[in-house]
Amino acid sequence: MATAIDRGLVADEGLVPTSHMHVLSDAAGGVEGGLTYPFGGRAPAPGELVTVLPGIRWWRVPMSGPLKHVNGLILDDGAGVMAVDTGTRGEDSVAAWKALLAGPLADTPVSRVLCTHFHPDHVGLAGWLCHRFDAPLLMTRTEWLMVRMLVADAQPEVPQGMTDFWRGAGWDAAQIATASARGWGNFGRYVSRLPIGFTRLRDGEALTIDGAAWEVVTGSGHSPEHACLLDRERRVLIAGDQVLPRISSNVSLTVSEPEGDPLGDWLASIAKLKRLPDDLLVLPGHGDPFYGLHARLDALDAEHRERLDGLEAYLTEPRRAVDCFARLFRRAIGPDVIGMATGEALAHLRRLEVEGRAVRETRDGVWWYARG
Repeated sequence: MATAIDRGLVADEGLVPTSHMHVLSDAAGGVEGGLTYPFGGRAPAPGELVTVLPGIRWWRVPMSGPLKHVNGLILDDGAGVMAVDTGTRGEDSVAAWKALLAGPLADTPVSRVLCTHFHPDHVGLAGWLCHRFDAPLLMTRTEWLMVRMLVADAQPEVPQGMTDFWRGAGWDAAQIATASARGWGNFGRYVSRLPIGFTRLRDGEALTIDGAAWEVVTGSGHSPEHACLLDRERRVLIAGDQVLPRISSNVSLTVSEPEGDPLGDWLASIAKLKRLPDDLLVLPGHGDPFYGLHARLDALDAEHRERLDGLEAYLTEPRRAVDCFARLFRRAIGPDVIGMATGEALAHLRRLEVEGRAVRETRDGVWWYARG
């Protein structure tokens, strides 16, 4: 597996919807790092549906921003189709959906909408589709509640708890002022209004789609209750952002759960997914379909554990989260990504704290971490 070039970064709640990631490799297909890409460099053209298996089609929903698109899936669902992940509530995604519905999916209703997790690139147009087709929304309960909470949490000013969080991480007054000027509650700009109710996905339950049995497999760390779907008979895993081939999903500590352990959750989820068969065709939320689930999970696990070891070695004296950027990230951290870098740094520091490898001391509202 190629070594990391950049660490993935996630935006602060209420600011912007970016939810990823770091590039591991730019190779375009074939065999790479223990993974096999059955489509080679072949990716869906704009507005094209590529058949992965009978009844499963893959397309790319365009979006503005560095990721440029999210993988959408169209699954045959009786007389209609199920849409899995939707793109953001933005001009590019809306235009692409309208073209798809007028073209390849003309006269085919969307019978259900399923979102793997709450990030706007996956759930942004779910409400728009549900209302247009009177279709039910399928999500895990926590992910659905996260969307509802973040949309409702719009305020004129950034809450004091958020500025305290930034200060705790080591931000200076100018950095706090710059971030505060962006406002709070911007999540709702990128997500259309969801239906008032939803259909809950539960870990381990069976979901029937066009006669096929799909098992719900949940993971955590990147988001709290991310849903993957496993078809054991056809050996397919719809992985969302829980397993990505060339970029690593962001894992951040957030103000919503400052004493949480998202990196611990992420590592536990990797171990859980390692119990799935290794010969699955993995359909990720970003990047190309691939084989090599266990190799990819091993690489993700090793990368984070190596970073934890390196960070522990760096804590020979008390350091703040902002002091750890140079150790964790192979890029300059400017105002555009400082919030994202902070979340990742805190997630790694918190994991060291939970493991007893680091201790935290608060001085004048600032968190200082030293080797335990």
